Amino acid sequence: PGINNNNNSQTPQFSQALGSGFVWDMKGNIVTNNHVVDGSSKIEVTFSDGTTVPATIVGQDPYSDLAVIKVDVSADKLHPVTMADSTQLKVGEIAIAIGNPYGFEGSMTVGNVSGLGRDLPTSQVDQASGASYSIPDVIQTDASINPGNSGGVLVNDQGQVIGVTSALESSSGSSSGIGFAIPAEIVSNVVPALISSGTYDHPYLGISGTDMIPDIAQAMNLPTDTRGALVEQVSTGGPADKAGLQGSNTTVTINGSQGTVGGDIITAIDGQSINSMSDIIAYLAIHTQVGQSVSLTILRNGQTQTVQITLGSRPSQ
Repeated sequence: PGINNNNNSQTPQFSQALGSGFVWDMKGNIVTNNHVVDGSSKIEVTFSDGTTVPATIVGQDPYSDLAVIKVDVSADKLHPVTMADSTQLKVGEIAIAIGNPYGFEGSMTVGNVSGLGRDLPTSQVDQASGASYSIPDVIQTDASINPGNSGGVLVNDQGQVIGVTSALESSSGSSSGIGFAIPAEIVSNVVPALISSGTYDHPYLGISGTDMIPDIAQAMNLPTDTRGALVEQVSTGGPADKAGLQGSNTTVTINGSQGTVGGDIITAIDGQSINSMSDIIAYLAIHTQVGQSVSLTILRNGQTQTVQITLGSRPSQ
């Protein structure tokens, strides 16, 4: 469906936004991007047959840029999608984007899965560390995505949803062959919670960090091929802090820029190898939930240790 959102500011001026969405179930729940409906005073949904009906917001999650809205229509208007397993995607597979670019309803473009495991920055920031959050494991596609596609589907050649089209990389604001979609696995985790409670609790470690690179390893007197995620900061009172994880406190200059090193290096989580901070974020988003205990393998002062951490809930903004 096409989604029409009227944003009402404090001045007597009105703005209108267009987006896309898809039917989740026979109860009238429709999934779209949070940025399509956030701040709206009125939402209208237009179905493929031209039927336009009002919608209300059921739940929103700015961290994953997902939202659920609901319409009251007859059952014959509702055709729920089938979700794919996005963890099985391969680069080069067919990707089909369906949505409403520039208001042209029901448009379809065809391309490929161009990349996997991308990070899509959000506007959400950890108040304790100042680090910004991102959506992990995002799908990159060269299927044409333009303004208005947001909240639509990216499907495979079987018609199964592999992602929710969310953003494009372009200096002009129109398709340049680099579009991004929130993976089906994250959608499948978040949407049921939005329907049942209106919000989604994201698992939270309470750290910020960076990828290990040879220069950082050398600065820490470690082999230059050391891989993992270096803990830079640990949020006071957070799960990692309670478990004794250590941040970096030694100031060094690397390639002309100052930074801190010396913290714990996370090399695995629940036995799965970690090569970057993105690996940690993706694992938490797809495989864990609040209250779950995870096992971190860390390198501290050159020695391998195991730390058990009970995941908390990401603090509200």
